[in-house]
Amino acid sequence: MRGAACLGALFVMAFAMRARAEGAPPPATERAATQADVTPGPALLPAPPPPPSPDDAAALHAELERQAAALDDLRASIADERRTRESGARVSGYAQVDWVIHNQSSQNQLNGSTGAPLNLDRFTLRRGHLRVEGDHGLISGALEIDANTTNGPQVRPIAAEGSFHWPEKPDPRLPEICVTTGLTQIPFGFEVQELDNVRPFLERSTVMEALFPGAFDLGAKLKVKYRFASAAIGVMNGNPIGDKVFPDLDPSHSKDLVARLGVDIEIVHGVRLLAGASADTGTGFHPGTAATPYVVVWQDQNGDGLVEPNELTAVGGTSATPSQEFHRFAVAGDARLVVTLPVLGDLAFRAEVVRALNLDRGLEVADPVAASRDLREIGWYVGATQEITRYGQIGARFDSYNPDSDASQQRAIQVVPASRRYTTLALMAMLRYERARLVLEYDVNTNPLGIAPNGAPTTLADNALTLRTQVSF
Repeated sequence: MRGAACLGALFVMAFAMRARAEGAPPPATERAATQADVTPGPALLPAPPPPPSPDDAAALHAELERQAAALDDLRASIADERRTRESGARVSGYAQVDWVIHNQSSQNQLNGSTGAPLNLDRFTLRRGHLRVEGDHGLISGALEIDANTTNGPQVRPIAAEGSFHWPEKPDPRLPEICVTTGLTQIPFGFEVQELDNVRPFLERSTVMEALFPGAFDLGAKLKVKYRFASAAIGVMNGNPIGDKVFPDLDPSHSKDLVARLGVDIEIVHGVRLLAGASADTGTGFHPGTAATPYVVVWQDQNGDGLVEPNELTAVGGTSATPSQEFHRFAVAGDARLVVTLPVLGDLAFRAEVVRALNLDRGLEVADPVAASRDLREIGWYVGATQEITRYGQIGARFDSYNPDSDASQQRAIQVVPASRRYTTLALMAMLRYERARLVLEYDVNTNPLGIAPNGAPTTLADNALTLRTQVSF
């Protein structure tokens, strides 16, 4: 029994030693041999590139110089921007020079009443604007001067305004509020508020030039914008800077109230709809007349230089008439649809319609007191523009305006309705580069200002071809 126990213990010890030997790492020599067997051979190095040719070296040197110049320009631009921010003032502007290549109504004559030349085929400085603006926290201000030679050399303020805006920095969670006073844009419609250096067409439509000449007026306005909605309301003098009778003045203590509500919605990716409704209500002014005395007029009918009783005529005097006020208003709707097309750019459609009463201040000035009736005005326009990459744009716009929907005229013994309608078809092509534009526009104009040989009204030939250069800085 004791021998069997010894044999069992020897068997267990032998089994444990064998298991330990199998789990132990191999000797160092064996490991070295194994690693040597699997070590890869030396890697093949790629052949050295051939030395650059003289042409490649010159091209590389030119590219390095170009990049160095671009970095210098960037540093200078950053330095200028830093100085501008520190000073709090920014200076900008643009110049628009027109070459009227041909205008059908142009004549080599002078206006008999004003002495102004009737030749329109000329070069003219249409607009030269210099703008200085700055802001400090919640307060900002701007002064813009316009120089032009449309009716001779002229320099005038086009905008001078001070504003309070909140919040100081835009926050999408908060509405943006801005209160502005001074000579500022009239918050009516879309085209009235479109900047002259941004608008693709040379001028505004006829209806907007007639109802809101100059697009700027003295007053105060409040603008609120939150997400996709915006609203603006203004109290204005009611005589814009382009008013034919009282520009930038106000002969009446009454003020005009102007307002617009608008939305800016992205329907789907790349398609935006911008629409709005506007209204204007106020008071117009009819100037009175002074009293005139009785006068005696002598007409030397026989040319003998002697006064004879039959050559004397008495002209009665007139009593003075007081100035009067009259009501005027306008309502309008505008819409734009902008579709972004791949490669080409934005395809934009625009439309606006206006219904007004006694509001014409720029074309056929409305005076219902003198006309003994109200003057109903209606106008509209539709247009489209297409960008041709960032370097070009083409467009067309048709507008119509009737300053007196109830106009009539005498034909023999009858009074018949008459059309006072103005229309313009504008065809535009534009080249753009950086801050420069070259615009060629042909305007097909119709109007009721012509007189046929038989005395009947007809369209005055007034088509025009104009080339405009614009440079902004």
